[in-house]
Amino acid sequence: MTRIRIAALPTLTALTLTALAVVTITPAVSAAPKGLAWGPCPSGSPPGYDCAEIEVPLSYQDPGGPRVTIALGRLPATDQKHKRGTLFTNPGGPGNHGRFTRFQTPSLHRQFDIVGFDPRGVGASTPVRCFTSDAEAEPLKRILGDFPITAEQETRHFADAREVTASCGRNAGPLLGHLSTANVARDLDRMRQAVGEPRLRYYGLSYGTYVGEVYANLFPHRVGALALDAVNDPIAWSTGHRPEDADVPFSTRLGGFRDADRALQAFLDACAADTRCAFREPGKDLRAKYDALLDRLEATPGPLTYQEVVRRTHNALTDEARSPALAEFLQSATKPIAAKTVPTPFDSAMGGGGTICADTANPRDPAAWPRAARAADRESRGFGSYDTYLSLPCAFWPASDPARYTGPWNRPTAPILLLANGKGDPETPYAGAKRAERILGNARLLTLDAWGHGALNRSACVDAAVDAYLSHGRLPARGTVCAPDHAPFDVR
Repeated sequence: MTRIRIAALPTLTALTLTALAVVTITPAVSAAPKGLAWGPCPSGSPPGYDCAEIEVPLSYQDPGGPRVTIALGRLPATDQKHKRGTLFTNPGGPGNHGRFTRFQTPSLHRQFDIVGFDPRGVGASTPVRCFTSDAEAEPLKRILGDFPITAEQETRHFADAREVTASCGRNAGPLLGHLSTANVARDLDRMRQAVGEPRLRYYGLSYGTYVGEVYANLFPHRVGALALDAVNDPIAWSTGHRPEDADVPFSTRLGGFRDADRALQAFLDACAADTRCAFREPGKDLRAKYDALLDRLEATPGPLTYQEVVRRTHNALTDEARSPALAEFLQSATKPIAAKTVPTPFDSAMGGGGTICADTANPRDPAAWPRAARAADRESRGFGSYDTYLSLPCAFWPASDPARYTGPWNRPTAPILLLANGKGDPETPYAGAKRAERILGNARLLTLDAWGHGALNRSACVDAAVDAYLSHGRLPARGTVCAPDHAPFDVR
Protein backbone atom coordinates (compact mmCIF):
# COMPACT_ATOMS: atom_id res chain seq x y z
CA MET A 1 0.00 0.00 0.00
CA THR A 2 1.33 3.42 -0.96
CA ARG A 3 0.23 6.56 0.80
CA ILE A 4 -0.82 9.21 -1.66
CA ARG A 5 1.30 12.35 -1.63
CA ILE A 6 -0.98 15.38 -1.81
CA ALA A 7 0.10 18.99 -2.12
CA ALA A 8 -3.05 20.85 -1.10
CA LEU A 9 -6.69 20.15 -0.39
CA PRO A 10 -8.07 21.02 -3.84
CA THR A 11 -5.89 18.27 -5.36
CA LEU A 12 -7.05 15.56 -2.98
CA THR A 13 -8.19 12.67 -5.12
CA ALA A 14 -11.42 10.80 -5.21
CA LEU A 15 -10.33 7.66 -3.48
CA THR A 16 -9.00 9.70 -0.61
CA LEU A 17 -12.56 10.87 -0.01
CA THR A 18 -12.22 14.35 -1.40
CA ALA A 19 -13.41 17.02 -3.80
CA LEU A 20 -16.05 19.68 -3.88
CA ALA A 21 -18.77 19.03 -6.46
CA VAL A 22 -21.31 16.51 -7.66
CA VAL A 23 -20.06 13.82 -10.04
CA THR A 24 -21.69 13.35 -13.44
CA ILE A 25 -22.00 9.84 -14.86
CA THR A 26 -22.61 9.51 -18.58
CA PRO A 27 -25.79 7.72 -19.74
CA ALA A 28 -25.47 4.37 -21.44
CA VAL A 29 -23.79 4.07 -24.84
CA SER A 30 -22.40 1.13 -26.80
CA ALA A 31 -20.39 -1.19 -24.55
CA ALA A 32 -17.82 -2.10 -27.21
CA PRO A 33 -14.35 -0.57 -26.62
CA LYS A 34 -13.13 1.69 -29.40
CA GLY A 35 -9.71 2.95 -30.40
CA LEU A 36 -8.36 5.90 -28.47
CA ALA A 37 -8.27 9.40 -29.96
CA TRP A 38 -4.91 10.67 -28.74
CA GLY A 39 -4.42 14.42 -28.71
CA PRO A 40 -2.79 17.27 -26.80
CA CYS A 41 -2.84 17.12 -23.01
CA PRO A 42 -4.31 19.88 -20.83
CA SER A 43 -2.27 22.98 -20.15
CA GLY A 44 0.28 22.40 -17.41
CA SER A 45 0.80 18.72 -18.20
CA PRO A 46 4.36 17.36 -18.44
CA PRO A 47 5.90 17.77 -21.90
CA GLY A 48 6.07 14.91 -24.36
CA TYR A 49 2.72 13.27 -23.57
CA ASP A 50 -0.44 12.66 -25.55
CA CYS A 51 -3.78 12.34 -23.77
CA ALA A 52 -7.02 10.46 -24.39
CA GLU A 53 -10.17 9.29 -22.65
CA ILE A 54 -12.15 6.06 -22.75
CA GLU A 55 -15.66 5.40 -21.50
CA VAL A 56 -16.21 2.22 -19.49
CA PRO A 57 -19.23 0.78 -17.67
CA LEU A 58 -19.95 2.11 -14.21
CA SER A 59 -20.85 -1.50 -13.37
CA TYR A 60 -19.58 -4.46 -15.38
CA GLN A 61 -22.59 -6.36 -14.10
CA ASP A 62 -24.60 -3.89 -16.21
CA PRO A 63 -22.31 -3.33 -19.22
CA GLY A 64 -24.98 -1.47 -21.18
CA GLY A 65 -25.74 0.88 -18.30
CA PRO A 66 -24.22 4.21 -17.19
CA ARG A 67 -20.62 4.99 -18.12
CA VAL A 68 -17.64 6.61 -16.43
CA THR A 69 -14.59 8.14 -18.08
CA ILE A 70 -10.97 7.05 -17.64
CA ALA A 71 -8.25 9.58 -18.50
CA LEU A 72 -5.02 8.27 -20.04
CA GLY A 73 -1.61 9.71 -20.84
CA ARG A 74 0.85 8.28 -23.37
CA LEU A 75 4.61 8.80 -23.50
CA PRO A 76 5.43 7.67 -27.06
CA ALA A 77 8.34 5.33 -27.70
CA THR A 78 11.41 7.22 -28.84
CA ASP A 79 12.08 4.57 -31.52
CA GLN A 80 8.71 4.33 -33.22
CA LYS A 81 10.13 2.37 -36.15
CA HIS A 82 11.11 -0.54 -33.90
CA LYS A 83 8.42 -0.11 -31.26
CA ARG A 84 7.44 -3.32 -29.45
CA GLY A 85 4.02 -2.16 -28.31
CA THR A 86 2.39 -0.55 -25.29
CA LEU A 87 3.39 -0.78 -21.63
CA PHE A 88 0.71 0.18 -19.10
CA THR A 89 1.66 1.46 -15.65
CA ASN A 90 0.00 2.15 -12.30
CA PRO A 91 1.74 4.17 -9.53
CA GLY A 92 -0.08 2.75 -6.52
CA GLY A 93 -2.15 4.38 -3.83
CA PRO A 94 -4.95 3.51 -4.26
CA GLY A 95 -5.90 7.00 -5.26
CA ASN A 96 -2.71 8.21 -6.91
CA HIS A 97 -2.91 10.05 -10.21
CA GLY A 98 -1.31 7.85 -12.86
CA ARG A 99 -1.66 9.48 -16.29
CA PHE A 100 1.89 10.79 -16.43
CA THR A 101 4.19 7.89 -15.64
CA ARG A 102 7.64 8.06 -14.05
CA PHE A 103 8.41 4.34 -14.28
CA GLN A 104 10.30 4.20 -17.54
CA THR A 105 13.92 3.21 -17.93
CA PRO A 106 15.73 4.51 -21.06
CA SER A 107 15.36 1.08 -22.65
CA LEU A 108 11.63 0.84 -21.96
CA HIS A 109 11.08 4.42 -23.15
CA ARG A 110 12.82 3.60 -26.41
CA GLN A 111 10.84 0.42 -27.11
CA PHE A 112 7.33 1.09 -25.82
CA ASP A 113 4.56 3.62 -25.78
CA ILE A 114 4.16 3.93 -22.03
CA VAL A 115 0.55 4.54 -20.99
CA GLY A 116 -0.63 5.60 -17.55
CA PHE A 117 -4.15 6.32 -16.37
CA ASP A 118 -6.06 7.92 -13.55
CA PRO A 119 -8.16 5.07 -12.13
CA ARG A 120 -11.92 5.49 -11.84
CA GLY A 121 -12.76 8.03 -9.18
CA VAL A 122 -9.38 9.77 -9.42
CA GLY A 123 -8.04 12.96 -10.94
CA ALA A 124 -9.06 13.60 -14.54
CA SER A 125 -11.13 10.43 -14.68
CA THR A 126 -14.73 10.54 -13.43
CA PRO A 127 -14.09 11.52 -9.80
CA VAL A 128 -15.78 10.74 -6.55
CA ARG A 129 -16.98 13.96 -4.92
CA CYS A 130 -17.43 13.71 -1.17
CA PHE A 131 -17.68 17.36 -0.12
CA THR A 132 -19.86 20.25 -1.22
CA SER A 133 -17.90 22.94 0.65
CA ASP A 134 -14.55 23.61 2.30
CA ALA A 135 -16.28 23.53 5.69
CA GLU A 136 -17.56 20.02 5.01
CA ALA A 137 -13.99 18.93 4.27
CA GLU A 138 -12.55 20.21 7.58
CA PRO A 139 -12.72 16.81 9.34
CA LEU A 140 -10.60 15.34 6.55
CA LYS A 141 -7.95 18.00 7.07
CA ARG A 142 -7.73 17.03 10.73
CA ILE A 143 -7.28 13.30 10.19
CA LEU A 144 -4.94 13.31 7.20
CA GLY A 145 -1.44 12.31 8.18
CA ASP A 146 -2.38 12.06 11.88
CA PHE A 147 -3.30 9.34 14.35
CA PRO A 148 -4.46 9.47 17.97
CA ILE A 149 -2.27 8.61 20.97
CA THR A 150 -4.53 9.86 23.79
CA ALA A 151 -8.14 9.11 24.70
CA GLU A 152 -9.13 12.68 23.84
CA GLN A 153 -7.48 12.49 20.42
CA GLU A 154 -9.08 9.12 19.81
CA THR A 155 -12.57 10.50 20.45
CA ARG A 156 -11.97 13.41 18.07
CA HIS A 157 -10.40 11.17 15.42
CA PHE A 158 -13.36 8.78 15.46
CA ALA A 159 -15.82 11.66 15.19
CA ASP A 160 -13.93 13.11 12.23
CA ALA A 161 -13.81 9.74 10.47
CA ARG A 162 -17.56 9.37 10.92
CA GLU A 163 -18.15 12.84 9.45
CA VAL A 164 -15.91 12.19 6.45
CA THR A 165 -17.59 8.90 5.58
CA ALA A 166 -21.05 10.38 6.13
CA SER A 167 -20.18 13.16 3.67
CA CYS A 168 -19.21 10.58 1.10
CA GLY A 169 -22.45 8.71 1.67
CA ARG A 170 -24.47 11.91 1.14
CA ASN A 171 -22.59 13.36 -1.82
CA ALA A 172 -20.64 10.79 -3.80
CA GLY A 173 -23.46 9.11 -5.70
CA PRO A 174 -23.44 5.69 -7.38
CA LEU A 175 -19.71 5.63 -8.23
CA LEU A 176 -18.97 5.06 -4.53
CA GLY A 177 -20.32 1.53 -4.88
CA HIS A 178 -18.13 0.65 -7.89
CA LEU A 179 -14.56 1.46 -6.83
CA SER A 180 -13.16 -2.02 -6.19
CA THR A 181 -9.91 -3.09 -7.77
CA ALA A 182 -11.82 -5.69 -9.77
CA ASN A 183 -13.46 -2.82 -11.65
CA VAL A 184 -10.09 -1.07 -12.08
CA ALA A 185 -8.68 -4.29 -13.56
CA ARG A 186 -11.64 -4.57 -15.93
CA ASP A 187 -11.11 -0.95 -16.95
CA LEU A 188 -7.48 -1.80 -17.65
CA ASP A 189 -8.55 -4.65 -19.89
CA ARG A 190 -10.76 -2.25 -21.85
CA MET A 191 -7.75 0.04 -22.28
CA ARG A 192 -5.64 -2.89 -23.47
CA GLN A 193 -8.22 -3.66 -26.12
CA ALA A 194 -8.50 -0.01 -27.13
CA VAL A 195 -4.77 0.28 -27.94
CA GLY A 196 -4.91 -2.96 -29.92
CA GLU A 197 -2.73 -5.14 -27.67
CA PRO A 198 -3.65 -8.86 -27.64
CA ARG A 199 -2.13 -9.27 -24.15
CA LEU A 200 -1.32 -6.90 -21.31
CA ARG A 201 2.21 -5.69 -20.69
CA TYR A 202 2.23 -3.85 -17.36
CA TYR A 203 4.34 -2.37 -14.57
CA GLY A 204 2.62 -1.72 -11.23
CA LEU A 205 4.03 -0.25 -8.03
CA SER A 206 2.69 -1.00 -4.53
CA TYR A 207 -1.14 -0.97 -4.77
CA GLY A 208 -0.48 -1.25 -8.51
CA THR A 209 0.78 -4.78 -7.76
CA TYR A 210 -2.64 -5.65 -6.38
CA VAL A 211 -4.21 -4.33 -9.60
CA GLY A 212 -1.87 -6.68 -11.48
CA GLU A 213 -2.65 -9.61 -9.19
CA VAL A 214 -6.40 -9.13 -9.67
CA TYR A 215 -5.95 -8.75 -13.44
CA ALA A 216 -3.85 -11.93 -13.66
CA ASN A 217 -6.58 -13.93 -11.91
CA LEU A 218 -9.52 -12.39 -13.77
CA PHE A 219 -7.84 -12.56 -17.18
CA PRO A 220 -5.02 -15.15 -16.96
CA HIS A 221 -5.02 -15.80 -20.72
CA ARG A 222 -4.61 -12.10 -21.50
CA VAL A 223 -1.37 -11.68 -19.54
CA GLY A 224 1.66 -10.79 -21.63
CA ALA A 225 4.13 -9.65 -18.97
CA LEU A 226 3.37 -8.22 -15.52
CA ALA A 227 6.21 -6.65 -13.51
CA LEU A 228 4.98 -6.05 -9.96
CA ASP A 229 7.22 -3.86 -7.78
CA ALA A 230 6.75 -3.49 -3.99
CA VAL A 231 4.40 -6.43 -3.77
CA ASN A 232 1.18 -6.77 -1.80
CA ASP A 233 0.11 -10.14 -0.44
CA PRO A 234 -3.31 -10.38 -2.15
CA ILE A 235 -4.86 -12.55 0.57
CA ALA A 236 -3.71 -10.27 3.38
CA TRP A 237 -5.09 -7.31 1.40
CA SER A 238 -8.51 -8.74 0.65
CA THR A 239 -9.62 -11.14 3.40
CA GLY A 240 -6.71 -12.21 5.56
CA HIS A 241 -5.30 -15.73 5.72
CA ARG A 242 -7.49 -16.90 8.64
CA PRO A 243 -11.17 -16.27 9.43
CA GLU A 244 -10.19 -14.28 12.52
CA ASP A 245 -8.16 -11.90 10.33
CA ALA A 246 -11.44 -10.22 9.37
CA ASP A 247 -11.44 -8.83 12.92
CA VAL A 248 -8.08 -7.13 12.33
CA PRO A 249 -8.00 -3.78 10.46
CA PHE A 250 -6.76 -4.24 6.92
CA SER A 251 -3.90 -1.79 7.33
CA THR A 252 -2.63 -3.64 10.41
CA ARG A 253 -3.05 -7.01 8.70
CA LEU A 254 -0.60 -6.08 5.93
CA GLY A 255 2.19 -5.78 8.50
CA GLY A 256 4.06 -2.88 6.91
CA PHE A 257 4.84 -1.44 10.34
CA ARG A 258 7.21 -4.36 11.01
CA ASP A 259 9.38 -3.56 8.00
CA ALA A 260 9.13 0.16 8.81
CA ASP A 261 10.80 -0.68 12.12
CA ARG A 262 13.44 -2.77 10.32
CA ALA A 263 14.05 0.10 7.91
CA LEU A 264 14.45 2.51 10.82
CA GLN A 265 17.01 0.23 12.45
CA ALA A 266 18.88 -0.11 9.14
CA PHE A 267 18.90 3.69 8.82
CA LEU A 268 20.22 4.08 12.38
CA ASP A 269 22.91 1.46 11.79
CA ALA A 270 23.99 3.21 8.58
CA CYS A 271 23.98 6.54 10.42
CA ALA A 272 26.17 5.21 13.22
CA ALA A 273 28.76 4.08 10.66
CA ASP A 274 28.82 7.23 8.50
CA THR A 275 30.31 10.53 9.63
CA ARG A 276 28.07 12.36 7.16
CA CYS A 277 24.97 11.51 9.22
CA ALA A 278 23.76 14.49 11.27
CA PHE A 279 22.01 12.26 13.83
CA ARG A 280 25.23 10.32 14.54
CA GLU A 281 26.68 10.60 18.02
CA PRO A 282 29.83 8.55 18.70
CA GLY A 283 29.32 6.08 21.52
CA LYS A 284 25.56 6.72 21.61
CA ASP A 285 22.92 4.06 20.98
CA LEU A 286 20.94 5.79 18.22
CA ARG A 287 17.80 3.72 18.80
CA ALA A 288 17.85 4.90 22.43
CA LYS A 289 18.35 8.47 21.19
CA TYR A 290 15.36 8.14 18.85
CA ASP A 291 13.20 6.61 21.60
CA ALA A 292 14.16 9.37 24.00
CA LEU A 293 12.94 11.92 21.44
CA LEU A 294 9.59 10.12 21.19
CA ASP A 295 9.38 9.83 25.00
CA ARG A 296 9.77 13.59 25.37
CA LEU A 297 7.22 14.44 22.69
CA GLU A 298 4.71 11.89 23.97
CA ALA A 299 4.94 13.37 27.46
CA THR A 300 5.21 17.03 26.50
CA PRO A 301 4.11 17.83 22.96
CA GLY A 302 5.17 21.20 21.61
CA PRO A 303 5.30 22.81 18.19
CA LEU A 304 6.62 19.44 17.01
CA THR A 305 4.47 16.43 17.90
CA TYR A 306 5.10 12.74 18.43
CA GLN A 307 2.85 12.00 15.46
CA GLU A 308 4.76 14.30 13.14
CA VAL A 309 8.10 12.72 14.00
CA VAL A 310 6.65 9.25 13.34
CA ARG A 311 4.99 10.37 10.11
CA ARG A 312 8.02 12.17 8.71
CA THR A 313 10.35 9.36 9.71
CA HIS A 314 8.10 6.81 8.03
CA ASN A 315 7.83 8.82 4.84
CA ALA A 316 11.61 9.34 4.68
CA LEU A 317 12.18 5.61 5.08
CA THR A 318 10.40 4.97 1.77
CA ASP A 319 13.57 6.13 -0.04
CA GLU A 320 17.17 5.60 1.10
CA ALA A 321 18.11 8.82 -0.72
CA ARG A 322 16.21 10.76 1.95
CA SER A 323 18.56 9.55 4.67
CA PRO A 324 20.58 12.80 4.98
CA ALA A 325 17.40 14.88 5.27
CA LEU A 326 15.91 12.47 7.82
CA ALA A 327 19.07 12.61 9.92
CA GLU A 328 19.02 16.42 9.91
CA PHE A 329 15.36 16.50 10.86
CA LEU A 330 15.77 14.06 13.75
CA GLN A 331 18.82 15.88 15.05
CA SER A 332 17.01 19.23 15.00
CA ALA A 333 14.08 17.62 16.80
CA THR A 334 16.31 16.63 19.73
CA LYS A 335 16.71 20.34 20.55
CA PRO A 336 13.28 21.67 21.61
CA ILE A 337 14.20 25.32 21.06
CA ALA A 338 15.32 24.54 17.52
CA ALA A 339 12.54 22.16 16.59
CA LYS A 340 9.85 23.51 14.34
CA THR A 341 6.87 21.91 12.74
CA VAL A 342 6.30 21.66 9.02
CA PRO A 343 2.73 21.99 7.70
CA THR A 344 1.28 18.59 6.96
CA PRO A 345 1.22 18.23 3.15
CA PHE A 346 -1.56 15.64 3.31
CA ASP A 347 1.02 13.04 2.31
CA SER A 348 -0.30 10.03 4.19
CA ALA A 349 -3.97 10.52 3.46
CA MET A 350 -6.15 7.47 3.79
CA GLY A 351 -4.72 5.34 1.06
CA GLY A 352 -7.73 5.61 -1.22
CA GLY A 353 -10.61 5.08 1.13
CA GLY A 354 -13.19 4.05 -1.44
CA THR A 355 -11.10 1.30 -3.00
CA ILE A 356 -9.60 0.09 0.27
CA CYS A 357 -12.98 -0.23 1.95
CA ALA A 358 -14.50 -1.84 -1.15
CA ASP A 359 -11.69 -4.41 -1.43
CA THR A 360 -10.91 -5.39 2.12
CA ALA A 361 -12.43 -7.21 5.06
CA ASN A 362 -12.42 -5.00 8.15
CA PRO A 363 -14.03 -5.05 11.61
CA ARG A 364 -17.33 -3.23 11.96
CA ASP A 365 -16.53 -2.38 15.59
CA PRO A 366 -14.45 0.82 15.70
CA ALA A 367 -12.94 -0.30 19.01
CA ALA A 368 -10.89 -2.83 17.03
CA TRP A 369 -8.64 -0.03 15.78
CA PRO A 370 -7.22 1.21 19.11
CA ARG A 371 -6.75 -2.40 20.22
CA ALA A 372 -4.86 -3.22 17.05
CA ALA A 373 -2.86 0.02 17.22
CA ARG A 374 -1.65 -0.70 20.74
CA ALA A 375 -0.68 -4.26 19.82
CA ALA A 376 1.15 -3.13 16.67
CA ASP A 377 2.98 -0.39 18.57
CA ARG A 378 4.41 -3.04 20.88
CA GLU A 379 6.16 -4.46 17.82
CA SER A 380 6.96 -1.19 16.09
CA ARG A 381 6.63 1.98 18.13
CA GLY A 382 4.58 4.67 16.44
CA PHE A 383 4.54 2.95 13.06
CA GLY A 384 1.96 0.45 14.34
CA SER A 385 -0.57 3.18 15.13
CA TYR A 386 0.35 5.11 12.01
CA ASP A 387 -0.52 2.13 9.81
CA THR A 388 -3.54 0.93 11.76
CA TYR A 389 -5.53 4.16 11.71
CA LEU A 390 -5.22 4.55 7.94
CA SER A 391 -8.16 2.17 7.52
CA LEU A 392 -10.42 3.53 10.29
CA PRO A 393 -12.99 4.97 7.80
CA CYS A 394 -13.77 1.39 6.76
CA ALA A 395 -15.51 0.93 10.12
CA PHE A 396 -18.11 3.47 8.97
CA TRP A 397 -17.94 3.17 5.19
CA PRO A 398 -21.40 3.68 3.63
CA ALA A 399 -21.00 1.61 0.44
CA SER A 400 -19.89 -1.79 -0.80
CA ASP A 401 -19.00 -3.06 -4.26
CA PRO A 402 -20.64 -6.31 -5.44
CA ALA A 403 -17.77 -6.76 -7.91
CA ARG A 404 -15.14 -7.09 -5.17
CA TYR A 405 -12.66 -9.89 -5.94
CA THR A 406 -11.50 -12.21 -3.14
CA GLY A 407 -9.82 -15.03 -5.05
CA PRO A 408 -8.79 -17.55 -6.13
CA TRP A 409 -5.27 -16.14 -6.50
CA ASN A 410 -3.44 -19.07 -8.07
CA ARG A 411 -4.78 -19.12 -11.61
CA PRO A 412 -1.78 -19.97 -13.77
CA THR A 413 -0.56 -17.55 -16.41
CA ALA A 414 1.56 -18.65 -19.36
CA PRO A 415 4.25 -16.04 -18.65
CA ILE A 416 5.77 -16.08 -15.18
CA LEU A 417 5.01 -12.85 -13.30
CA LEU A 418 8.06 -10.88 -12.16
CA LEU A 419 7.86 -9.63 -8.57
CA ALA A 420 10.37 -7.23 -7.00
CA ASN A 421 10.69 -6.09 -3.38
CA GLY A 422 13.24 -4.54 -1.03
CA LYS A 423 14.21 -6.32 2.17
CA GLY A 424 13.07 -3.39 4.32
CA ASP A 425 10.01 -1.86 2.69
CA PRO A 426 7.91 0.17 5.17
CA GLU A 427 4.85 -0.01 2.92
CA THR A 428 4.86 -3.51 1.42
CA PRO A 429 6.82 -5.84 3.70
CA TYR A 430 9.26 -8.36 2.28
CA ALA A 431 7.47 -11.25 4.02
CA GLY A 432 4.30 -10.34 2.11
CA ALA A 433 6.19 -10.37 -1.20
CA LYS A 434 7.55 -13.84 -0.41
CA ARG A 435 4.05 -15.05 0.40
CA ALA A 436 2.75 -13.56 -2.87
CA GLU A 437 5.38 -15.52 -4.80
CA ARG A 438 3.96 -18.72 -3.30
CA ILE A 439 0.30 -17.67 -3.59
CA LEU A 440 0.21 -16.58 -7.23
CA GLY A 441 -0.10 -19.20 -9.93
CA ASN A 442 3.24 -18.51 -11.61
CA ALA A 443 5.61 -15.89 -10.15
CA ARG A 444 9.26 -15.23 -9.37
CA LEU A 445 10.63 -12.79 -6.79
CA LEU A 446 13.62 -10.50 -7.37
CA THR A 447 15.07 -9.03 -4.15
CA LEU A 448 16.67 -5.61 -3.61
CA ASP A 449 19.02 -5.62 -0.63
CA ALA A 450 17.96 -2.22 0.68
CA TRP A 451 15.20 -0.46 2.54
CA GLY A 452 12.72 1.82 0.83
CA HIS A 453 9.55 1.49 -1.20
CA GLY A 454 9.92 0.19 -4.74
CA ALA A 455 12.96 -1.30 -6.46
CA LEU A 456 12.96 0.23 -9.97
CA ASN A 457 15.37 3.12 -10.67
CA ARG A 458 17.39 2.36 -7.52
CA SER A 459 19.59 -0.45 -8.80
CA ALA A 460 21.09 -1.08 -12.24
CA CYS A 461 20.69 -4.77 -11.49
CA VAL A 462 16.94 -4.41 -10.91
CA ASP A 463 16.49 -2.11 -13.90
CA ALA A 464 18.26 -4.57 -16.21
CA ALA A 465 16.09 -7.42 -14.94
CA VAL A 466 12.85 -5.47 -15.43
CA ASP A 467 13.99 -4.35 -18.92
CA ALA A 468 14.83 -7.92 -19.95
CA TYR A 469 11.53 -9.24 -18.64
CA LEU A 470 9.22 -6.63 -20.14
CA SER A 471 11.10 -6.47 -23.44
CA HIS A 472 11.95 -10.12 -24.05
CA GLY A 473 10.23 -12.19 -21.38
CA ARG A 474 13.57 -13.17 -19.79
CA LEU A 475 13.53 -13.72 -16.03
CA PRO A 476 16.34 -13.38 -13.49
CA ALA A 477 17.53 -16.60 -11.88
CA ARG A 478 15.42 -17.74 -8.95
CA GLY A 479 16.71 -16.22 -5.72
CA THR A 480 18.50 -13.28 -7.39
CA VAL A 481 19.42 -10.49 -4.95
CA CYS A 482 20.42 -7.07 -6.31
CA ALA A 483 22.45 -4.41 -4.54
CA PRO A 484 21.43 -0.73 -4.59
CA ASP A 485 23.51 1.67 -6.66
CA HIS A 486 24.15 4.06 -3.74
CA ALA A 487 24.77 3.93 -0.02
CA PRO A 488 22.22 5.82 2.12
CA PHE A 489 24.36 8.93 2.71
CA ASP A 490 25.92 9.18 -0.74
CA VAL A 491 25.41 12.40 -2.65
CA ARG A 492 23.11 11.60 -5.59
